[in-house]
Amino acid sequence: MAAASSCSASLVLLLAAQCAILLAMAGAASAGGGVALSSAFYDASCPGAHDVVRRVIQDARVSDPRIPASLIRLHFHDCFVNGCDGSLLLDDDLPAIQTEKNVVANNNSARGFPVVDDIKAALENACPGIVSCADILALAAEISVELAGGPRWSVPLGRRDGTTTNVESANNLPSPFDPLNVLQEKFRNVNLDDTDLVALQGAHTFGKVQCQFTRENCTTGQPEGALENLDEATPNLFDNKYYGNLLEGRAQLPSDQVMLSGPAAAATTAPIVHRFAGNQQDFFRNFAASMIKMGNISPLTGSDGEIRRNCRRVNGKGY
Repeated sequence: MAAASSCSASLVLLLAAQCAILLAMAGAASAGGGVALSSAFYDASCPGAHDVVRRVIQDARVSDPRIPASLIRLHFHDCFVNGCDGSLLLDDDLPAIQTEKNVVANNNSARGFPVVDDIKAALENACPGIVSCADILALAAEISVELAGGPRWSVPLGRRDGTTTNVESANNLPSPFDPLNVLQEKFRNVNLDDTDLVALQGAHTFGKVQCQFTRENCTTGQPEGALENLDEATPNLFDNKYYGNLLEGRAQLPSDQVMLSGPAAAATTAPIVHRFAGNQQDFFRNFAASMIKMGNISPLTGSDGEIRRNCRRVNGKGY
């Protein structure tokens, strides 16, 4: 009987996860306003795309265990500016293009660009001119989470790359020092709700942060760029320990702890933090759905944009 009950519970969780992801994909398709993204987009034109991306990330994390956390952050910082169009990857090409890499939220913080270059080079070798840089970031984020022990999800694909940047918007990225109401507004501005906010902040369950951005700031004699683990318990593992840290008042970032301590937290984000702290599968299910939802912020599809040959340059520039 116990075994049957366990199987039934597992089946319910699986079905609920699949339902959440399908709903996110349906909502994203309507939000995008263009051609709907599809996890089968490259099945005919570049069937090995996922495996190529996975192989490059696996190789990279051998020498740099931080890479999975860094890659998911690139996807986040890309999607919140101009939508998920790979604009973050563009280098300066003045006067036409001013890079987003130098804004406060990204300068000396956003990293992993050489790994994206390696992925792009491998994909151009396997199927030239097919896979966009924006889709590389989406695939890299999912694979990075999976490799770190987190959930899997089918990544909707078919994004095209933008040909412009938006430094003004990049200067308004969510900040480690934002109060809860500001974070909620920034997420609402891209059609993400409080559950998405709490779930996506859960990406801070792995990776590192410069001490200058932490609640404790830097200790005496510690340079501002010194690195601290975002989750001291399991810094390289994607799990729900992050939410336990919040409940114990041990979140590294001010913008994390405010989800419990902010004036409006008790009626908005705090109950979600408690849920995720007590149920890792609930967190995983919601994280996957929120990642799909975020990945569908204003994508370029169809004939919009282009497929960059070099993720750092608009086609026809820098060659």
